[in-house]
Amino acid sequence: MLNISKNTVKGRFDLSSFESYKLTIPNNESRKRVRILLYCMLVAFVILFLPWTQNFRSRGMLTALKPEHRPQTVHSIIPGRIEKWYVQEGEFVNKGDTILFISEIKDEYMDPDLLGRTKLQVDAKFLSVRSYEEKVKAQENQIGALTQNNKLRLEQAQNRLQQAQLSIMSDSIMLEAEKLNLSVAEAQFERMENLYEQGLKSLTELEQRKIKLQETLAKRISAENRLLSSRNDLLTAEIELNAIDNDFQDRLAKVNADRYSALSDQYDAEATLTKLENQLSNYTVRSGMYYVLAPQSGYITQAIQVGLGETIKEGAEIVSIMPHDYSLAVELYLAPIDLPLVKTGNKVRFIFDGWPAIVFSGWPQLSNGTFGGVVYAIDNFTSKNNMYRILVVPDPDEHPWPDAIRPGSGADGIALLNDVPIWYEIWRQMNGFPADFYTLKEAREMKNSESK
Repeated sequence: MLNISKNTVKGRFDLSSFESYKLTIPNNESRKRVRILLYCMLVAFVILFLPWTQNFRSRGMLTALKPEHRPQTVHSIIPGRIEKWYVQEGEFVNKGDTILFISEIKDEYMDPDLLGRTKLQVDAKFLSVRSYEEKVKAQENQIGALTQNNKLRLEQAQNRLQQAQLSIMSDSIMLEAEKLNLSVAEAQFERMENLYEQGLKSLTELEQRKIKLQETLAKRISAENRLLSSRNDLLTAEIELNAIDNDFQDRLAKVNADRYSALSDQYDAEATLTKLENQLSNYTVRSGMYYVLAPQSGYITQAIQVGLGETIKEGAEIVSIMPHDYSLAVELYLAPIDLPLVKTGNKVRFIFDGWPAIVFSGWPQLSNGTFGGVVYAIDNFTSKNNMYRILVVPDPDEHPWPDAIRPGSGADGIALLNDVPIWYEIWRQMNGFPADFYTLKEAREMKNSESK
């Protein structure tokens, strides 16, 4: 009772007879409930200050880290018909093992002795090239012989020219001598004729002197003829000298034309030889493509082309191989709004399909059945689903991933961000704010750098 008035009813009534009053009287049980409620409120208040790891979740798929370790298909380089299979699905093959044998379907490659016949063509064309080379060498030798012969002929013609010049000089001197003899003979004849008229000389002596004069005149004319003949010999020598050079140039031009023609034929033969050698190499390489080999060690997962006698096109998929040795990674896709929260080296927790787990996303240390990972790479461009792809590899500081998981299995990734109090996370979630981009340490470093 409040005991507001001085008049009291205490002691006048038996309050214990009223049931409603009994309920208002505190007892030990009610005190326990109040104490429990207070304890719960205290615990809830303490929990609000516990650290909470901010995170976001994304579904992904297991894959191989390196492109060459991912499942691949073996293609046929050439078209053909399947003749024999050497492997079965699920079978392990080593690198270089034969998967199947195909036969040729193109008519230009069906000759059973194609390589031998092509080799004969190559050898024949090789001999043709050698023949042209020898022909060119012979013509080069012919050019050398012509040059040497022309040199000798020029020397011979120059000697003849010099002889003609000397002969002209000699005949000129002889002509002058005969002219002098003629003038002397004429003077002697005139004196003899005067002496004859005076009766001092006989007619016989006069006639002898006249004969001597005629002989001297004949010698002068003969000397003059010899001089003209020597001059003709000089002209002939000069003409011969020019003719030798012209003849040499004509013959040299003809031999050079034949040489260039042989060189042209040689180059054509060499081009044809190179083409035939290339063709022979292509045929040789193609003959080795009839056996389809495993590009790397792994398991045959699926035979895409089946049966015997089935024709396949060039570049057709034949079988798919899963490499034996590979490094696992998880392929996650993030929305653009979550991309700024992730960077290389961030921790990620995974729940793999088929492995039971008890997950506390905010307390990863209390989670059970999850596996750790580290962000390895982040794409710089969105994928076809307009989301960004990241690759996560096993965390070396955590337990290794299960051996039984295979590429293609599903994985639920939990990206771990900053550690904040629970009350802050509740407040952020209630207000729809994004997670913190930076840790407290990074925020302090940024603040210190800005203040400087």
